[in-house]
Amino acid sequence: MAHRFLRRGGPRRRTLSAGVVVVRRDPEKGWLYLLLRAYQYWDFPKGMVEPGEQPLEAAIREVAEESTITDLHFDWGHVYKETPPYARGKVARYYIAETHGKTVSLPVNPELGRPEHDEYRWMTYEEARELVSPRVRPILDWAHAIVTGAKAATATERAEDATS
Repeated sequence: MAHRFLRRGGPRRRTLSAGVVVVRRDPEKGWLYLLLRAYQYWDFPKGMVEPGEQPLEAAIREVAEESTITDLHFDWGHVYKETPPYARGKVARYYIAETHGKTVSLPVNPELGRPEHDEYRWMTYEEARELVSPRVRPILDWAHAIVTGAKAATATERAEDATS
């Protein structure tokens, strides 16, 4: 995927990471969102798309690697939303999936010799909105609108089948 962005000094290669806004339904609190903390930043599970890998495959792999969740249901289809470029041309693409379990583990990343994240939390939309960065907030808002039915999933952004 060789998208280019213009910058001072010439074009820059776009680096794509992919992740999932993982949600689960709590009988008392409603929809909860899984957020992972690395240092002081809260984000959804995500990571780099490897050569030859499709973005959705990378997103599913990253959720399993970072949280051990493998029970993902893409009930809203394969719609996604991307962040604007950040950190030297990096773009993060997020899908939405529900899980029925609530158990999360933060396994040791063999390359780092420690977990990639320091903490995880299942949060309500309001709690999550307080903690996520301005870069992640539009992703949370978009996912919340789809999950709660305020916005139709097929009409919001792009579907994986049609644009990848």
